[in-house]
Amino acid sequence: MGTPDESERSTDGACPAPYAATVDADADVVGQFRRLAPALLDCATVAEVLDRVLDAVTRVVPVAAMASVTMRDDAGHYYTPVSTGGPAEEIDVVQYRSGRGPCVDAAREDGPASAVSDDLRHEERWPELAGTAVGHGFLSVAAVELLPDARPPRLPGALNVYASGPRAFGRADLDRLTILAGYASLALATTDAVSAAELKQAHLQTAIETRDVIGQAKGILMARRGLDADQAFDLLRRTSQDINVKLARLARTVAERPQDIDSL
Repeated sequence: MGTPDESERSTDGACPAPYAATVDADADVVGQFRRLAPALLDCATVAEVLDRVLDAVTRVVPVAAMASVTMRDDAGHYYTPVSTGGPAEEIDVVQYRSGRGPCVDAAREDGPASAVSDDLRHEERWPELAGTAVGHGFLSVAAVELLPDARPPRLPGALNVYASGPRAFGRADLDRLTILAGYASLALATTDAVSAAELKQAHLQTAIETRDVIGQAKGILMARRGLDADQAFDLLRRTSQDINVKLARLARTVAERPQDIDSL
């Protein structure tokens, strides 16, 4: 086996810099997991658990541009209670409606433990997902199963991550997501079932409020700009992407300060 040349050695004879950097990165990930375990078990509600999980995703899998959690209600319907923002929930919903996609596959009782697409531009399994995700600039997606607890109806969920580039998630990333999903599953199993019901209700209430405020913003744009409903929504959507602000937040701004729409 050859030895590193002088350019690869550090001045004090320690490991070459690239190797040392890798060790440091791995050590940091281990530290993140060590801190996460007790933090998750200290959570009082499902909402707190999921928020901590998504925060951890961006730390242990830095290539992930956004993340979300797929859960299922007692009737088996999929929903996204939390996400890191951006179009994550929109892309999830496309999968729920079509019944196809890694979020759905990983959360099916008979599905795989994980589902990955390395390049959505050439994805044939999930055309609805591919079209929407690529349109938002995301080419890689991975989902790993969130295991159900021991109580019926025992419906699994999924932890989902999206990245901008192709072939973004390596084996190490998937292993870290699987470990993270395991931590989350254990923590979810220890929380009160009522918390999950409250989270679902809060999600539905947020969805209703968001739909209402988007409707208000559309009405203002239609009146002030002479647009039809589809054109008004498209203007909101494009502006949301251009300025990197969530659609609901932009719509609320338009509804509360309609004079500001002249800058759109």
